[in-house]
Amino acid sequence: MAFSIKLSSIVRLGRGTQLFSFNSIRYGSVIPFKLSDIGEGIREVTVKEWFVKAGDRVSQFDNICEVQSDKASVTITSRYDGKIKMLHYKIDDVALVGNPLVDIEVEDDIDNPTIDDNKNIENSIKESTEENIPSNKETAGKILTTPAVRRIATENNINLKNVIATGKDGRVLKEDVLEFLNNQMKKLNNEKNTSKISMNKIINIDDEEVVALKGYEKHMWKTMTKALSIPHFVYSDECDVTKLLELRNETKEYMKAQGIALSFMPFFIKAASKALVEYPRLNSWLDETTQSLRIIKRHNISVAMDTSDGLVVPNIKNVQSLSVSQIASELNRLQELGRSVSFPLADLTGGTFSLSNIGMIGGTYTKPVILPPQIVIGALGKIQKLPRFDNDGKNIIAANIISVSWAADHRVIDGVTMAKFSNLWRYYIENPALLMI
Repeated sequence: MAFSIKLSSIVRLGRGTQLFSFNSIRYGSVIPFKLSDIGEGIREVTVKEWFVKAGDRVSQFDNICEVQSDKASVTITSRYDGKIKMLHYKIDDVALVGNPLVDIEVEDDIDNPTIDDNKNIENSIKESTEENIPSNKETAGKILTTPAVRRIATENNINLKNVIATGKDGRVLKEDVLEFLNNQMKKLNNEKNTSKISMNKIINIDDEEVVALKGYEKHMWKTMTKALSIPHFVYSDECDVTKLLELRNETKEYMKAQGIALSFMPFFIKAASKALVEYPRLNSWLDETTQSLRIIKRHNISVAMDTSDGLVVPNIKNVQSLSVSQIASELNRLQELGRSVSFPLADLTGGTFSLSNIGMIGGTYTKPVILPPQIVIGALGKIQKLPRFDNDGKNIIAANIISVSWAADHRVIDGVTMAKFSNLWRYYIENPALLMI
């Protein structure tokens, strides 16, 4: 193992005392870089993309990989300078928080308090640190170690009491921590191999395929299980979108020239926001513990999207302050993220009211399921050309009809309120020029 000693700095500590600071640079130490806690109660993620491969050199904050939890996509960055030795997962593998993602051969500055061939410098360091700063030979409980070793242990969630110390006076050396990590990795790999063998035995059936739920599918499992504890009621109606069809056809080419694809959904979203101004109670989160409603002034409209990884419900923030064209632009951005299934957490949290356009796929009526803690969701069917009477009620004309079904939490919303909201929403849809004002 090669070492090099370099004089890095002279630091004045006070009252004329000078401390010569020496760094021992150690090459070739392999450290497992673990998946840290990324918040929101996330315990496992799916590896979506690697930005490195074995042999690549990385610096601190360089991108390592992109992972997908059941709530969002997160880019993992390096905490070390060094060389990638091994990737622990393939694309679409599930990684657990606290387990190694990659092994990195580090070039780490290690504080080394023992320099046997220079007692004068050692004594100077000892005297200076005792007077002015904590000693490098610090105690964690009754454990002697250096700050650098303690940092490695902390980053890898290691209790130093579990590490066999080989240093003088029971000091835990960096080599001791690395040996402990290597043993843990070997144990983990053995467990993985055993698990794979057991799973292969279970699913080795010719006429079946067992597919584990992961990512957004797991989130849907949890959310919908909770949602079905809500006492739903559904209110359905139909709406004549003939004028909306004409307005959209008149403006879509202009919008296309601005780089915006204009569908009917931005109008539906804006109409919901306009109606929520009159019925703000529907834009709420329910706190079941305190049995109270948190009425929210911002309209963060959630939009159900079908992706290759399952149903995802991102939201458009502050719709009450956006124009139809701005809503369309935001919807285009979310749809693009949906194609790559790469949603930031900010786009998936904070929704206050939901819409689902199932009519894009087919079907006329559906019973949507509320997305807690929200209390209302609307589902739109496909547009159909159907015979209807004109305003005088005498002549039959062809009308473009769409159905809408509103599901509400009957613990806090009554049918009359939902019907009034739906009537106002329908009024805006049947008179879409009002949405442009």
